[in-house]
Amino acid sequence: MGTISREAQRLAERHQDWKPGLLPFYVSFLVIFGFSLWAFVPNPTLLGWVITIVWSMPIIGVMIGFQGVLMVRRRLRKVSQMVPPAPAEDDYLIVLVPTIGRHDTYPALERSVLSYVDHLPPFFPWMRVDILTEEGCEAGEKIDRLAERNPLIRVVTVPKAYQTPNGTKFKARANHYSHELRIAEGEAEDDVWVLHMDDDTGVGPDTAAATAQFVNRQRRAGDDAKHMAQGILTYPRENAVNTFTWLADAIRPADDIARFRAMTGTGTPTAGVHGELLLMRASVEATIGWDFGPDTIVEDAQHALNFCIRYPGRSDWFNGRCYGASPAGVKDFLKQRERWAWGLVALCFNPTIPRRFRIFIGIGMVSWVLGPLQHVGLVMLLAWFTGTMNTSPVTQSVVFIWAVNFAYVIWTYWEGLRLNVISSAQHRRKWWEPMAIVALIPVFSFLEGWGGLRGLIKFLRREENKFVVIAKPA
Repeated sequence: MGTISREAQRLAERHQDWKPGLLPFYVSFLVIFGFSLWAFVPNPTLLGWVITIVWSMPIIGVMIGFQGVLMVRRRLRKVSQMVPPAPAEDDYLIVLVPTIGRHDTYPALERSVLSYVDHLPPFFPWMRVDILTEEGCEAGEKIDRLAERNPLIRVVTVPKAYQTPNGTKFKARANHYSHELRIAEGEAEDDVWVLHMDDDTGVGPDTAAATAQFVNRQRRAGDDAKHMAQGILTYPRENAVNTFTWLADAIRPADDIARFRAMTGTGTPTAGVHGELLLMRASVEATIGWDFGPDTIVEDAQHALNFCIRYPGRSDWFNGRCYGASPAGVKDFLKQRERWAWGLVALCFNPTIPRRFRIFIGIGMVSWVLGPLQHVGLVMLLAWFTGTMNTSPVTQSVVFIWAVNFAYVIWTYWEGLRLNVISSAQHRRKWWEPMAIVALIPVFSFLEGWGGLRGLIKFLRREENKFVVIAKPA
C-alpha cells in the first residue's frame, strides 16, 4: 500500500485515540443547573412564558444529538472487533468535486484535489477524480493544467446550454449533469461509489482507510449493505485565515458526531447531510439524481430526504474525517449560514417530500431562525425594559431542560474545538482557546441566529434564490 509520512501516522494515532468526551457536558450541566435552582423565582409574567417556551424548544434536537454521541462512543469501543482497513480492490471510487472555478477559489481546489490523488490510491486502486466545472469559468485554464499533472484527474465541463428537465440551477444542476454522464458511460453500478467533496475540502490517509473500510464492510454485508454514508468534517488550524471564524465553526464537527450520527447513522438521514465526505453508491444515486427544481440551494439535504423515501434504513455513518476551511471572515460566515437557512426553510415547505421526513429539519429550523429572539442579551434587555430582571421560567421543573440545553451548546463548541485541533498539524490546544471559545458562545450564537433569520426573511420575501459561493481559504 505504499508508505505514509510520520506526521500522517501521528494524525492517524490521534484519531484512533479519540472518543467524544462527556465531562465538559456534565460539569456545565451541574454548574448551570445548580445556579438556576439557587436563583429561581417563579416568573408568571409574559416574559416568563416566552422564555420558558423558546429556551426549551431545542431539547428535542439536543436529545437526538446526545444519543448520537453515545452511539459514537459505543462504536469506538468495538473498533478492535472490526476488520482492519484494507484496499477496496473490488470497487471503483469516483471523487466528485464541483467548483465554480473562480480565481479566488482555485488555490483551495488545488490543495484538495492533490490530497485525493496523494492519499486515496493506496486504498482505492481503481479510482478517478472528476473536477466538475462550468463552461467558460474564469480559472478554467488553471484547472486544465491541474488535471494534466495526474492521470487520475479528469475535468468534466457542464455546457452553458445544459438544462435539466425541471430547470434546476446552481450546484445541483452540475451534479445532475455528472449523474447523467455516469449513466451514459455505464458507471451507475453497485460496485461504483461516488465520494462527494467540496472544492475546499481535502483528505488524508486516515480518510482513505476509513472510507475503504466502510466500502469493504458493505461488500461483506450482502443484502443488508448500506448505500450512503457520511463522515466527519473538520477544520485544521493551518487551513484557517481567520481565528474567530475558525473558533465559530467548531460547532460543525461536533454536529457530525452528534445529530448526523444519530440520524444518518441509524439508516434514515432525516436531518439531511452535508456535501463533504458524502459517499453514495452510484447505482442508487442514479435513481434519485439532483434535478429538484430551480429553487434548490441546499441540494445535499434535499437529496438526503429523497433517499429517505426510496431507501429507508440504508444509510450509515463512519468515523472518517475530511479537512475543510472556515469562512475567511464574518461577512462570509453570515452569507454561508443565510444560504443554508434560506434553502432549509424552503425545504420544510416542499410538498414533494413527505411531511414525516421534513418534520425534524422543521423543528431544528424553528429553533435556528428564532435564534436572535432567544439570545441571552436580548432577553436581559427585555427584562430591563419591562422593569424586572427575573429571567426564571414559569415553573422550576423547566430549569432541568434549560440546563441540559445550555450545557449541550457548551459541549458542542468544546468538543468541536478538540476535533479541529486533533486534525491540525499543531495538535495541542493553545492555553487560551478553550476559555475563548466558551466566552464567545453568546457572540457565535448571535451570528448563527442572525444568519438563520436573514435566510428566513429572504424566503418570506420570495426573493430569487442565489447560490452564494464564498471565498475559499487556501
